[in-house]
Amino acid sequence: MGILLGLAPFIAFFALMRLVSPLAGLAAGLVASLLLGVRMWWRGETIKILEIGSLILFAGLTLYTLVAAPAWSVASVRLVVDAGLLAIVLVSLAIGRPFTLPYARERVPKEFWAVPRFLHANRVITSVWAAAFAVLVAADAAAEYLPAVPLTVDVVASILAFAGAVAFTSWYPAKLRRAAGL
Repeated sequence: MGILLGLAPFIAFFALMRLVSPLAGLAAGLVASLLLGVRMWWRGETIKILEIGSLILFAGLTLYTLVAAPAWSVASVRLVVDAGLLAIVLVSLAIGRPFTLPYARERVPKEFWAVPRFLHANRVITSVWAAAFAVLVAADAAAEYLPAVPLTVDVVASILAFAGAVAFTSWYPAKLRRAAGL
């Protein structure tokens, strides 16, 4: 559930972007990012890379949209936001701190945090999320740059990729626990 809460700014963005406008979606993502950060600070929690990245992403894109007033299409704004999300996840892998790691640590006893299998599992899960977000970016790019591809293909591909990542995130740790006899 922690990862899904961390993705709340992106969910808020998607909802308001579709219902109101791209700027409303970006502003909603920014507000959700701020509220999430304040909630974590209030509870004495460490702010995670996903929350920091989403705050930077939505603040930057909201400011850019207010100043430059680009003519965002649904697919173009989704492409930029999904590419930003993918970048956050890829940076977390590149710096050796998979974005799933702090969420996993909230559910796993501290004695397992340094175990190589635990760290490897988080790299695998984060890689699956990266692949899902890469599908989102590819689907957004197809919807934006290939006129023959309807927006529904973008939406369906995004839903399936996201659902697959969520399912894998639940299934894989359970599989590893069973294999370890835990």
